[in-house]
Amino acid sequence: MIQYKIQAVNPNAHLFEVTLTIANPATHGQVCYLPNWIPGSYMIRDFAKHLQWIKAESKSKNITIKQLDKSTWQCQPCSEELMITYQVYAWDLSVRGAHLDQTHGFFNGTSVFLAVEGQEQQKYQVEIVKPSGKQFDNWQVATGLQAISGTEEFAFGLYEAADYDELIDCPVEMADFTIISFDACGVPHHMVLTGRFNKLDGQRLKNDLKKICEHHIHFFGKPAPMQRYVFMTYVLGKGFGGLEHRNSTALHCSREDLPLLSDSPDKVKEHYQTFLDLCSHEYFHTWNIKRIKPSIFVPYDTKQESYSELLWAFEGITSYYDSLACVQAGIISTANYLTALAKTITSVRRSKGRQIQSVTDSSFNAWTKYYKQDENAPNAVISYYTKGALIAFCLDFLIRQKTADKQTLQDVMQYLWLNFGAKGIGIENDTIQNYVLELCGIESQKDIRVFFDKALYSTEELDLDTPFAALGLELNYQARANKTDRGGFSAEFKAAKAKVGLGIEYTSAALGIKVKNVYLNSSASEAGISAGDQLISVNGLKISHSDFEQNLQTMEPGDKIEILGFRRDELMQYNLKIVKAEDDTAYISYSNGSPNELLKSWLNIDS
Repeated sequence: MIQYKIQAVNPNAHLFEVTLTIANPATHGQVCYLPNWIPGSYMIRDFAKHLQWIKAESKSKNITIKQLDKSTWQCQPCSEELMITYQVYAWDLSVRGAHLDQTHGFFNGTSVFLAVEGQEQQKYQVEIVKPSGKQFDNWQVATGLQAISGTEEFAFGLYEAADYDELIDCPVEMADFTIISFDACGVPHHMVLTGRFNKLDGQRLKNDLKKICEHHIHFFGKPAPMQRYVFMTYVLGKGFGGLEHRNSTALHCSREDLPLLSDSPDKVKEHYQTFLDLCSHEYFHTWNIKRIKPSIFVPYDTKQESYSELLWAFEGITSYYDSLACVQAGIISTANYLTALAKTITSVRRSKGRQIQSVTDSSFNAWTKYYKQDENAPNAVISYYTKGALIAFCLDFLIRQKTADKQTLQDVMQYLWLNFGAKGIGIENDTIQNYVLELCGIESQKDIRVFFDKALYSTEELDLDTPFAALGLELNYQARANKTDRGGFSAEFKAAKAKVGLGIEYTSAALGIKVKNVYLNSSASEAGISAGDQLISVNGLKISHSDFEQNLQTMEPGDKIEILGFRRDELMQYNLKIVKAEDDTAYISYSNGSPNELLKSWLNIDS
């Protein structure tokens, strides 16, 4: 057994100390390494850069340890038990790394646990030690790791993992946190909330999470693939994010995302729906990416990039079902769901990258493009989350159409689970396509192949009109009504008055506004305005962030304006011709004023 001992030795300085004990080190000199990326977040992060120092000993004698590359070390040969001690700096407030201060401690195994080369399949044991000091007396431990007999649930003590892969797939949260517990299909679940928040409606959160979890378990089929599940949530003033794991998830949310006792019991506020979607998304990943996964991830090679064109399926299909599960489980309304769908369509529509990059290319190049977006990303990158979700939506209704509504995308997911995920077998690039061809029959093969070729490997627009028509819905595009308009649902669509636009995204600056992004071929782009420019005046009048959009809308298409601004410390002048704002905002409405039967069946609603 490989043994670790980890302790927050200096929370104020954000330092974890780890001792790794190897009973049978390699006779030629044991090699150890730290992963360079964490599964679920496809970018090289070089976690080893946070390792402060490292030393080794055997039988109380110092052992020479030599660094071989940025994340690999080799100890001099020894025949007895080898003990390696090192410290890790933990100040990455994200779901991907490690973070420690006097309020809480959090770490992923990829950030703190050196792998023992050649012994990754051994059983691993971890002793998690409580920090010293009275202020830590009420701290507990939340993790997906299995507690060893004698260690109580949520207590400091001994935990184990079947192998290194499981060890780094079970993050740990340490704090004086709030626990909300419930069973879903007989499986214990816990929502652990760290941080400060207002008068939480814990019962509402508990009830809604239970519905979501049971929905997903029934979706794939009982029994659930885990014996216990933990939502580890860090509550912030402003924050959002999640990372999936085999029997847990690490989440960040804002205080306003949580349900409050003062909230209306008959409505789900937008921020709370966002949090429920996040929980649903990461929980669906328990099957779709943690167990159903690309063959290149079986096993994970965390030393270097593992390229796959399948992230559209794992993130896109998951994104399709996250909010859909909430309406099917009766948590959110039809209007809330269709609003969320419209916002996804708007996100794709506004991305000029959809005309440049296919969704499979986006997936393959996630390591260097999607996860390393710059100011030009809206013009060059398409999200495999949002476009993947729309592909899943179209695919679901294509399968329904070709099978007279007898089969759906759910049947595909259950097939992948039973024949691949449950058996630990990775899928290939064409596994989904081949099963859909089989499911829909030989007479539909041409249409199915054309769909996948266009949706996955081209930049052609998706045919959303066909599934919308089948559902009795209309999809219309209009110019955004204001800076925050991302589309939505209205029972009867009414086109807004056409707006003008420059083709930029911006934020407030001390003087005027600062340009974040410039859309290709827009009036701003044609005039030479660039990301980072600070715009200070229009036609000789000072720009104010609070009324810039309002003043812009007093102009008409064809008007010519002069904008002054700074690029770095140099004054720039831009001459623009105002144009009509692009119709890039999606609105969904009923074709006949009410939901049809297919829509009711799809969303599992009565009216």
